[in-house]
Amino acid sequence: MIAPIAGFSKLSKNEKIEWLANTYFHDSEAVIAMLTRYWNSDEKLQKLHDEFIENTITNFYLPLGIAPNFLINDSMYAIPMTIEESSVVAAASKAAKFWLDRGGFKATVLSTEKVGQVHFMYFGDSEKLQAYFKSIKAELFAATTHITHNMEKRGGGITAIELRDKTNELDGYYQLHCTFETVDSMGANFINSCLEQFAKTFEAGAATFEAFSSTEKDIQIVMSILSNYVPNCIVKAEVSCPIEDLTENESVDATEFAEKFVRAIQIAKTEPYRAVTHNKGIMNGIDAVVLATGNDFRAIEAGIHAYAAKDGRYTSLTHAAVENGIFKFWIEIPLSLGTVGGLTSLHPLVKLALEMLGKPNAKELMQIVAVAGLAQNFAAVRSLVTTGIQKGHMKMHLINILNQLEATEAEKAHFVNYFKDKTVTHSAVVTAFTTYKSQHA
Repeated sequence: MIAPIAGFSKLSKNEKIEWLANTYFHDSEAVIAMLTRYWNSDEKLQKLHDEFIENTITNFYLPLGIAPNFLINDSMYAIPMTIEESSVVAAASKAAKFWLDRGGFKATVLSTEKVGQVHFMYFGDSEKLQAYFKSIKAELFAATTHITHNMEKRGGGITAIELRDKTNELDGYYQLHCTFETVDSMGANFINSCLEQFAKTFEAGAATFEAFSSTEKDIQIVMSILSNYVPNCIVKAEVSCPIEDLTENESVDATEFAEKFVRAIQIAKTEPYRAVTHNKGIMNGIDAVVLATGNDFRAIEAGIHAYAAKDGRYTSLTHAAVENGIFKFWIEIPLSLGTVGGLTSLHPLVKLALEMLGKPNAKELMQIVAVAGLAQNFAAVRSLVTTGIQKGHMKMHLINILNQLEATEAEKAHFVNYFKDKTVTHSAVVTAFTTYKSQHA
C-alpha cells in the first residue's frame, strides 16, 4: 500500500514530479520526460501557467480551433473554440457558412441579472424576522460600499436584497436572496464579498434587535455564496429564412426538411433521453467558446442545464417553427460571462481569443457564445434528419483512428481518399489499415 505524503504542496515542481513518477509508475524516467516535454520553453510564461492552480506538474494541451464566417448582428466573426472532440469546429463552421447567405445570426441580450444568497437558520417568529429585515436592509447596502464603489462606477452593483422564507421546504431555513449587475466581469469574487459582508451585518444586527427574544437573536448563518443559476441573465440567438432557401441541393426537399427539423426539436422538447444528448450538442459549441475566452464552462453548464429543467421537466434548449412560409430557429439561455478579470487578463491565448472577437464586452460575448451553441445544434440536427450523424462525424474521426494506428502522413492521405465514399467505423479503418500494411510490407 502506498504511504500518504505530508507537505506535498511545499515541494518544488521537480520534487513533486519525482515523487509522483517514483511512487505511481514503473518507468519513472519516461514519465518525467513526458511531463517536462509539455513545459513551455519560455520560463516566465511557464511560471504564469504554473500559478493558475495548485500542485502544477505540467501543461495539458487542448486544440484551439477557429470557426470562421459567422455573421452576427451584421458583423463578421471568426470564433475561437477550445475542444478535443472531432467535428465540432467543422460543424460550427459549416453552419456559419450556411447562414452567411441567409441573413446571418441575430442575437439579443434580454437581461443580465446575477444572483447570490446568504443561507441562514432562524427558529422564531417569522413576522419579527420580516420586521428586522426591513429595519436593517439599508444598513446591508451601506455596509458594502467599500466593496461596491468601483463596480458602481462602471455601472454595476447590488440591485436588490430580498428576505425569502423557505421553511415549507426545510424547517427554519431562510435566505437573503440578492441580485447583482457585474457589467463586464463574471463577478464571482465581487458577489461573494458582498454576500459575506451581508451575513456579518445581518448576524450582528440581530443580536441587538429589541423585538427578538434571546433565542431569536441567535441567527445561524450557514453559508454565503453566489448561484450559478442565473435565469434572469438571458441571451437569445436566432436565425430565419424562407423555407425554399433551406436546402443547398435539389436532392433534399425544402418543405420536407423543415418539417423534419421542427419535428426533431419537438421530440427533444418531449423526450428527456433525447433532450440530454440534444443539449450536449449545443454545449459542444458553447463550452468551446467559453473555455477559449477564459470563462468558467462548469458554471455555465450547471446553470444552463438547470434552466433546461426549470419547468420541472428536462427539455430542449432550442426551439423551431415554421410560420407563414418562414423557418425560424432560436435559443434562449442563461449565460453569466466576463471579459475582464480572472484568466481573461492573464492567459495569453485567452487575450488573443478576445482580441480576435474584437474585444467584446460581456453582453457581446454572451451573444457570440449563444450563437455558437445555436450553430452547433443546427448542424447536428440537420445531419440527423438528412444524412445521419455518423457520416460527417466519423469522417472527422478518421484521422484520430489513423493516429492511434501510428499511420504515416502518406498513409493518412491514402486512407482519407480511400474512405471518401465508404462508411467510416473503427473496425473498418483497422481492417483496411492492416490489409494495406501487409500488402506494402
